Amino acid sequence: MRIIFSILLLGLCVTSCSAHKSTISSSKARKNNKSIQKRNSSAIAAHHASTSLEYIERFKAIAIQEMNTYGIPASITLAQGLFESGSGNSDLAVVANNHFGIKCGSTWTGESYYKNDDNVNDCFRVYANPEESFRDHSEFLKKKNYARLFELDKNDYRGWAYGLKAAGYATNPKYPQLLLNIIDKYDLSQYDRPEGEVQKIKREDRVLAQINDQIGKPQADSITKISPEIKSYTIKQGDTLYSIAKRFGITVDELKAINNIADNSIRIGQKLVVAR
Repeated sequence: MRIIFSILLLGLCVTSCSAHKSTISSSKARKNNKSIQKRNSSAIAAHHASTSLEYIERFKAIAIQEMNTYGIPASITLAQGLFESGSGNSDLAVVANNHFGIKCGSTWTGESYYKNDDNVNDCFRVYANPEESFRDHSEFLKKKNYARLFELDKNDYRGWAYGLKAAGYATNPKYPQLLLNIIDKYDLSQYDRPEGEVQKIKREDRVLAQINDQIGKPQADSITKISPEIKSYTIKQGDTLYSIAKRFGITVDELKAINNIADNSIRIGQKLVVAR
C-alpha cells in the first residue's frame, strides 16, 4: 500500500540551525534518507493520518510535563507541534519523528534527515520517537536568546508566542498569531498551569543556571551554607526583603529578626541568613 505523506511547508526557520548549511551531496542525502526510511519502515507503514484532536490527546501529557520542568506553556508546545508537524503527519514527523522542524546545527551528533528548506539538503534531527522530539524542543530553547522567556509565568502563552518571534525562532512575521489562533481554536490554554512565586523563582534560577552553563558562563549559586544548619543568601539587584522571604518560605519579620535588621534597608552583595 502506497502511503503519501503530507509535507508541511513552513515559512519559518529554527534559530541556530538554519545558519548551518548542509554540505552533503544530493546523492548522499538520498542514500542517507533511504536508510532512515528503511529502518523506520514498520512505523511508517503503521502510520495513519491523525487529526489535530488526536494529536493533542496523544501529546498533551508530555507537553504538561515539559511545562512543569522548564516553564514553557504546554499550550505553546502543543501549538508549535501541531503547526510545524501538520498534526504529526508531515514527512519529517513520520519518518524522522521530528515534530518541531529542528535542524541539526553544528552541535548535533545524532542521525540526520535531509530536506530542501532554507537551503538545498538542509539537515534535520532524527529522533527514536516523538517524545524525544518534545524533550529536545525544550532543550533547544534553553539558549541565551530565549533566556528571558523563562522569566515569564509558565501560563503566559501570549508572552511566549510573541517572545519566540522576537527572539528569532521564526521568520514568519505572523508566527505569533498563527500560534495564538491554534491555541484559541483548540482551547490549549486549558493545559497550562499557574505557579506560586516561590516555585517560579526556583524554576527560573534552575533553568537560567542551565542556560549559563551551556554558554560556558556558569552562574554561581547565590545560596551558601554557613554551617550544616544555617544557609545564607547574597542579595542581588532587584531583590527585596519581601521577595527573599517569599523565596525561602519565611515572613519578612522573621527574616529581619534573624538578621537583626531594624528597617527595610538592604544592599546588593549583602549576605542574609535565610534558614537555621
